[in-house]
Amino acid sequence: MLRAYIVSTGTELLLGSTVDTNSLFLSQRLTELGIKVEGKVVVGDDARDIREAFEQGLRRADILICSGGLGPTKDDLTKDMACRVMNCKAVLVEEEAERVKAYFMKRGRPMPPSNMKQAMFPPEAVILRNERGTAPGMYLRKDSKLIVLLPGPPHEMRSMYHKELEPLLIADYVLSKQNSAHRVIKVFGPGESQLEVMLGELIEKPQGYNMALTAKAGEIHIGIQVFEEGETHRRQRLDQITAQVKARLGLHVFGIDQDDLLQVTVSTLIQRNKTIAVAESCTGGLLGKILTDLPGSSAYFWGGVISYSNEAKQRLLGVSQDLLENFGAVSRECAEAMVRGLVHRSGTDLGVAITGIAGPSGGSEEKPVGLVYIAVLYRDSCTIKEVRLGGQRDMIRMLAAKSALDTVRRILMDEER
Repeated sequence: MLRAYIVSTGTELLLGSTVDTNSLFLSQRLTELGIKVEGKVVVGDDARDIREAFEQGLRRADILICSGGLGPTKDDLTKDMACRVMNCKAVLVEEEAERVKAYFMKRGRPMPPSNMKQAMFPPEAVILRNERGTAPGMYLRKDSKLIVLLPGPPHEMRSMYHKELEPLLIADYVLSKQNSAHRVIKVFGPGESQLEVMLGELIEKPQGYNMALTAKAGEIHIGIQVFEEGETHRRQRLDQITAQVKARLGLHVFGIDQDDLLQVTVSTLIQRNKTIAVAESCTGGLLGKILTDLPGSSAYFWGGVISYSNEAKQRLLGVSQDLLENFGAVSRECAEAMVRGLVHRSGTDLGVAITGIAGPSGGSEEKPVGLVYIAVLYRDSCTIKEVRLGGQRDMIRMLAAKSALDTVRRILMDEER
């Protein structure tokens, strides 16, 4: 199997002032071509670091793709390092020199002499045109190894990939976007280590496929890539693995590929012609906001109560003062009282209540920051879920709202079983 290694350059990436989206984009596109990404690394604008990354990448893979460092300044070093690693020399390419000059003339700006650096390439290289900037890319194949240089700005890099690089890769390596089949199975609930145990040999000893777990905002995405010969066999094998994963994970699986938790939950509500109302304390209306993010939400969403204070819980939801004094606002008992009061007032099919401690203050040893109770009332049966969430305040609130959505989904889906 063809292997690739990705290098992203730029000190701004290391400082965190810019997010590296290029390597994610390239990983996804290369995988679609059936190229296995062996690894990726981010390095600053340092000649030694860039060269070491290139040398390591070429030891591990057949193809090295680097984004960034193609500008005219002194810290744009990737082309120089690529030439050294591949033992070749860059020379001025007159056609490229004229193109750079024309770029500045068209915009009525003087061209700094340093920009001529962008018109220098090894004679062996294929020059990748940049329709959105001044920095051309480079495709340099030598001694069974390939180095590809792409610009750093994402809009330039993606355009160059689609129009210049991908056609070359397909032609040179006889690739096809149908060389492998892909699927993402989306899970909510278990953590990565728990999922690994549940999946067992499916992830530990894959046969003819790759499987990888990616954590995304409380969800785990299970990426599967199959390499069977023939499209029909690939699809059959992918369906077989998917069935095995679903059998092991059950209701933890909420969707496939483009599905998201909100759409799946809302679709389930609409299909069953159910209405829902929410009572929120620590999430401050976030769940209601999420439920109304989709157009047409009035078909299923009655409304919500933001009962942040104890007084609001008493006056708007009928939670008793005795209950609050005996158990506290953050308790199973309070969550149940909130949701029962909510459904009594709204008359909806389902009610959801959330109460907890989002932090950073307000926690105790008995009730730490991140403790959240979620109560869902359906057909007069109350399901209460206790979760202990990590992260900062915004993360705890978001995870609490998503946990509530997932609880609703599970209750409705379990009704079918």
